Amino acid sequence: MLCPIDKKNLDKSIFYGVEVDYCPQCLGVWFEQDELRLAKDNKDENLKWFDIDLWHDWKHFNISHGERMCPSCRLPLYEVYYGGSGVIVDVCNVCYGIWLDRGEFKKMISYLRKELNYEVLNNYMKNLLKEGFEIFTGPESFKEEVEDFLTVLKILNYKFVTQHPHLTKLISSLPR
Repeated sequence: MLCPIDKKNLDKSIFYGVEVDYCPQCLGVWFEQDELRLAKDNKDENLKWFDIDLWHDWKHFNISHGERMCPSCRLPLYEVYYGGSGVIVDVCNVCYGIWLDRGEFKKMISYLRKELNYEVLNNYMKNLLKEGFEIFTGPESFKEEVEDFLTVLKILNYKFVTQHPHLTKLISSLPR
């Protein structure tokens, strides 16, 4: 496979527990289908339930034909603006691979952490219901969806403790 930027051969490497292809010259990374999600999950356990969905927010959705070629299919990649992160993701609409330039994964994780904080504080119940529903409908395996739901519950516990320290102290002082 060739790098979409400098046309050099891609090497294999382990990136947060996922085998990916990368360019030793420009340090861009090629993620095959689902590898970006797995790398994100391995990078930050709290982001595991927070899915990377390039098509979710239509207000920020912006896609255009790119000039780069898919390393796998050799067809043109599409440029997709990833929400309000400032990251432009190159996506193949045939094999669903994703190309990230150097540093874009780090920017995506930072953006997702900010979005996660907002979601936890402002849309907690909506997300809890969504994750509960996804246990039975997917898109991930049953085990992964249950883990996502439990992560959201864990976040509720942290949120409750932070927002209501007096109640937490009172509850913990009750006889067992």
